[in-house]
Amino acid sequence: MQAADILVMGATGKVGRLMHAHWQGTGLRALWQGRSSGAAPGWVAWHPGQPLPPVRVVLVLSGVTSGDAAALAMNRRIGLEVAEAAVAAGVGCVLMASTMAVYGRTPPQGAAEETAPDHPNPYGIAKLEAEQALAARLQGGGTAACALRLGNVAGADMLGTVVAQGRRVALDQFPDGTGPVRSYVGPGMLARVVAGLTRRVLDGQRLPPVLNVAGQAPVAMAGILAAAGLPFDWQPAGPQAVQRVAMECSRLAGLVPPRPEQETPAALAAEWREAARP
Repeated sequence: MQAADILVMGATGKVGRLMHAHWQGTGLRALWQGRSSGAAPGWVAWHPGQPLPPVRVVLVLSGVTSGDAAALAMNRRIGLEVAEAAVAAGVGCVLMASTMAVYGRTPPQGAAEETAPDHPNPYGIAKLEAEQALAARLQGGGTAACALRLGNVAGADMLGTVVAQGRRVALDQFPDGTGPVRSYVGPGMLARVVAGLTRRVLDGQRLPPVLNVAGQAPVAMAGILAAAGLPFDWQPAGPQAVQRVAMECSRLAGLVPPRPEQETPAALAAEWREAARP
């Protein structure tokens, strides 16, 4: 079996593909797993019940983002299946990709890791339940758990999905004339953060159980589209539309020093476009 520093599960999904495109400069050995993986160098096939390759860290990008309650409950099952395999393999830490959707509506200053959820949607509820199940299974053992609550991943969010489908983006416009603002993480920044956290585990350090992962300041979606040179339309924001969803990311900054130049609309657009190239 191949050995590596980290195994990335679900690497053929949107986020995994984008992050893989930016991984080369991290200097860490990675194995990449996906439903159709196994033939190319560095890619492996894995199914529940099989042993993991010899790695120190597992990042779980696998998950379900939409559907009914039964479909979303698969997030919990996936986490527990990986947990069982990680314990058996003596993995040091399981990083589970979660989402800022667990917070629902966020306070003006941004949600910190301790902020109580405020009416999250069904996806956010399911991911929070998956976080809790993973933490409970690994508590007190030799394998640690760290839930990465990701902001919008540039290129994998609504903007990236609509553009990839060849459609024109329509943004909600609120009474102040502006559009949605979100905490964002670019695929290059995400690769750098995951690599930095992996190095800490390799050095014997223990990560916090929950970690917000995004830039230090939220970004306007309109700014990203403008920086990418992508035209868009405005539409009146409906009564359920939320203008600002943001996270407070000082805990992350203490573990992986931020690079402000990587968090601008222009940088997010550039990382998105670079990763999307054939």
